[in-house]
Amino acid sequence: MSAAVQHDGFDVERVRADFPILSELVHGKNLVFLDSAASAQKPRAVIDAMVRTMQTRYANVHRGLHWMSERCSDDYEDARDKVAAFLNAAREEIVFVRNATEGVNLVAQTYGRSALKAGDAVVISEMEHHANLVPWQMLRDQHGIELRIAKITDAGELDFNDLQQIFADGRVRLLAITHMSNVLGTYTPVDRLARFAHDHDAKILLDGAQAVVHRAVDVRAIDADFYVFSGHKLYGPSGVGVLYGKRDLLDAMPPFMGGGDMISSVSFEKSTWAAPPYRFEAGTPAIVEVIGLGAAIDYVSAIGFDAIAAHERSLTDHAMAVLATIDGLHTLGRAQDRGGVVAFTLDGVHAHDVATLLDKQGIAVRAGHHCAEPLTRRLGLDSTARASFGIYTTHGEIDALAAGLRRVQQVFGR
Repeated sequence: MSAAVQHDGFDVERVRADFPILSELVHGKNLVFLDSAASAQKPRAVIDAMVRTMQTRYANVHRGLHWMSERCSDDYEDARDKVAAFLNAAREEIVFVRNATEGVNLVAQTYGRSALKAGDAVVISEMEHHANLVPWQMLRDQHGIELRIAKITDAGELDFNDLQQIFADGRVRLLAITHMSNVLGTYTPVDRLARFAHDHDAKILLDGAQAVVHRAVDVRAIDADFYVFSGHKLYGPSGVGVLYGKRDLLDAMPPFMGGGDMISSVSFEKSTWAAPPYRFEAGTPAIVEVIGLGAAIDYVSAIGFDAIAAHERSLTDHAMAVLATIDGLHTLGRAQDRGGVVAFTLDGVHAHDVATLLDKQGIAVRAGHHCAEPLTRRLGLDSTARASFGIYTTHGEIDALAAGLRRVQQVFGR
């Protein structure tokens, strides 16, 4: 990869040079990609690692004794080591899944069914992505748990007074909560939440799909019981994600799916399970994608999260300041600790029209409820537009967004 950091700070132009897609034109305009919270673009290092695997050493992993299989297995397991180091976990605590959604579902259908009983409560918040809501509704309907919803304040922060009341009866056994809201940009105080959950004899699952992209995550320092994230938001490929679970919890959990590679032995009478993490990785995995995720982790680690966090903090501050100058534009959320996600409404213009007209100017933003429909309703809305930033986002692109929004207003006579 090209060097991304100079002695005097973060060099965004050198980072951008690592992302081939950013030179593409959209409707004849330079691409301004402000939809990284949905799925980030891929650096050349990731693309090359995946192509190299397919061109030079692709074979199924864990099964073969030939050179191709052994080399590919080594690369695959090296990626597990990279993820473990990235999160400060043990390699046996890293389970490869398809995405953060599958990670939450795995916990719900294994830990949830084996460790929770009817009448036990799971707590989520009002700002959860559907991926950290629907699996618990399914467990409630199938297994008889109670699902409780922790409120947020009007500023978009978790309401700790409400959370304390929800935990007061001693029936809560799991707190499943976002580390960073994909709509409000709010970071939740995960260290405090983990202590709070453990003090109340509950476990904690963190949805890190957004947060792990923007700041360093140490699952041991947090004392997280479970942590999930998706590769495609971390500048890696889609089709691969990670579930971290404490080893003692994974040891006690039954398999999620049955098949090859997750067993110790099989007979017609019974099967016995492999040790974690392989117990939860039935069948042929996403080999090339896992290797791509390893390359993405190498890439962001080489830049460094201190530099990444400082760059994105500057972007967010600039965006909030610039967008505040547009009459009739309303940003959502005023959390003191927030990341590079800005959802907004524009008076008299539907969010879908905002996104469509910005697209004609080469500017990519998201519109809708962002897979957080209950949160959108909590805010009194049916949809919003959302701009989200990555390591390749520039201040000039945020200025282009502001100029584009003013052109949208002109179209609508505002």
